[in-house]
Amino acid sequence: MPTKPKPRTTSRTKPPEERREDLMNAAERMFLDQGVASTTIEQITTGAGVAKGSFYLHFDSKEDVVEGLRRRFVGRLLDAIEVAVEEQPDEDWSGKLAAWATTCGSGYAKSVRLHDIVFTDVPPPTQDGLADNVLIDNLAQLLADGGAAKAWAIDDVRFTAVFLFNALHGVILDAARTGRADAIQRKIVAHCFRLVGLETA
Repeated sequence: MPTKPKPRTTSRTKPPEERREDLMNAAERMFLDQGVASTTIEQITTGAGVAKGSFYLHFDSKEDVVEGLRRRFVGRLLDAIEVAVEEQPDEDWSGKLAAWATTCGSGYAKSVRLHDIVFTDVPPPTQDGLADNVLIDNLAQLLADGGAAKAWAIDDVRFTAVFLFNALHGVILDAARTGRADAIQRKIVAHCFRLVGLETA
């Protein structure tokens, strides 16, 4: 009689951080495929190739995995933004701001389904990051550095960073859901430039 296949288990010597990533990767696949509510912890551990008990060495609950995916989403986006900005010449502040806006926008657009699942679909949906997150901090620092270099003059850097982030966040997610994200990238950059007093092409 056929027997139910056992979950593939990983080596016991696998580093804890790798097992945690395996669990998050499996959870992300499951959430995208069938939603958070329909996904069980057993499905996540089976997909990650670990014993069910191992889950609780890394997470307290399925909601804890969602929070981990939120942090990873933002962290990966920040890494991409920092690389794109650093690739611009030191004195090219318009290039740095354009790189920030386009990389942030494309990052949200490419992962809009995951964003919606982990930030809005899971109760309670979180809005905390719209006023205080590492992306806003990074943009505020860029604006402050550009101001110090006389590239632009901004009275309230934090206000401007929060305003720009929320404007970009809102329009790019709306456009991504209707397949228009690529078409509005230049508009986003142009509006960023206008807000800080730069000329637009």
